[in-house]
Amino acid sequence: MNDLVLIAIREEAPDLAALAHVFFTGVGKVNAALTAARLIEKHRPKRVWNFGTAGGITVGSGLHLCTRFVQRDMDVGPLGFKPGQTPYEDHVVLHLGDHGLVCSSGDSFVTDPNLVVPADLVDMEAYALAKACSATGTEFICHKFISDRADGGSSSDWSQNVRMGESAYVGVLRENGLA
Repeated sequence: MNDLVLIAIREEAPDLAALAHVFFTGVGKVNAALTAARLIEKHRPKRVWNFGTAGGITVGSGLHLCTRFVQRDMDVGPLGFKPGQTPYEDHVVLHLGDHGLVCSSGDSFVTDPNLVVPADLVDMEAYALAKACSATGTEFICHKFISDRADGGSSSDWSQNVRMGESAYVGVLRENGLA
């Protein structure tokens, strides 16, 4: 299998579940990392595609390509590390390209757009998936659909919009011969 498609939960793309190369990771960085590692080891893909919902910080709607990833909930400043920096690693931002947005991943649902770690949008899985792909030499392509504004109304907005990005995901997959 040359291409794997990873999405956090079925509710984000229920119709895509019928495709053999689509897998659901579960919510959060730990679930995403475990699932990605297992699937990459089993299938040895050339590419991993990630689709899903995100809160918009500098972008307000639509589907966006992300090529830079950071952990927003890595906070070890008292030990002398920068916000978002994993201890004893040199980088804060995982760079996988220059022509996309910065996605900040963390194990919390963002309801305040004033982030300590600057980003264009926020999710809960992309950093872990990007890191798993980077560690295995697997190409990572990430598109996020803005479901909310990462503010006080995020939870109700996300609930109403969680499935809205599926047609855009299908469009990207069709353009690349994967749907």
